Amino acid sequence: MSELSKKARNRTRVQMVLTMLVIVSIIRQFFLGNYHNMFLGILTLILFMVPQFIDRKLGVTIPVGLETVILIFIFSAEILGEINAFYVKIPVWDTILHTTNGFLMAAIGFALIDLFNRSDRFSIKMSPYFVAFFAFCFSMTVGVLWEFFEFSMDWFFGLDMQKDWIVPAINSVKLNPTGANIPIHVDVQSVVINGETWNLGGYLDIGIVDTMKDLMVNFVGAVVFSAIGILYLKHRGKGKLAASLIPQVRDTDAETSEK
Repeated sequence: MSELSKKARNRTRVQMVLTMLVIVSIIRQFFLGNYHNMFLGILTLILFMVPQFIDRKLGVTIPVGLETVILIFIFSAEILGEINAFYVKIPVWDTILHTTNGFLMAAIGFALIDLFNRSDRFSIKMSPYFVAFFAFCFSMTVGVLWEFFEFSMDWFFGLDMQKDWIVPAINSVKLNPTGANIPIHVDVQSVVINGETWNLGGYLDIGIVDTMKDLMVNFVGAVVFSAIGILYLKHRGKGKLAASLIPQVRDTDAETSEK
């Protein structure tokens, strides 16, 4: 059995295991009467089919390594994060997923620009650094749009997608009695809300810290993949790590001639 066949079998096994876990979760949520989480489980199964749809319909081969990361990311975000509340139980869970998202979005951006770069229809050939820079910008743009979405859901529907943080101190020029542009530092021990004292050890931030943290780790994921992309383009066809993570555009003419 070839190495490629072994990798394909491993991918199939991973997908089967994750699919079975999702189905079990859907059944469990049904008997618990939690139909919202049941819908999230069904949505997860639909999202599991996206890589195969892209592979078949768009002529892009998604490597085994990247598809496995995508499937695990979807499962971790929806089933573990949302349904099993890992976002609340494990404080770094959101950070891990946003870092992974930055990585994955950079991979998609890289594949898109590399498609044009390798096409005979375009006379301009872009350097590996420009292709990697585009992938980085694409990832960061998607990250910003996602933060817009989180803010909109919190603002209009009263959710808490932008998780709150406890901020122990304030540094603000608004507190300077002289009106000078010099921030005044104030340690916050407690706050009073509607006459009730909250001893939180600070004030309740309403999302700005979470948003900036998410964008920073998205930045890290995008930079890591962009660096891998540069190495891949400079040594195309070499390097198992890059080849297992970067989508490939199939040669449709070659496939047609073989048939």
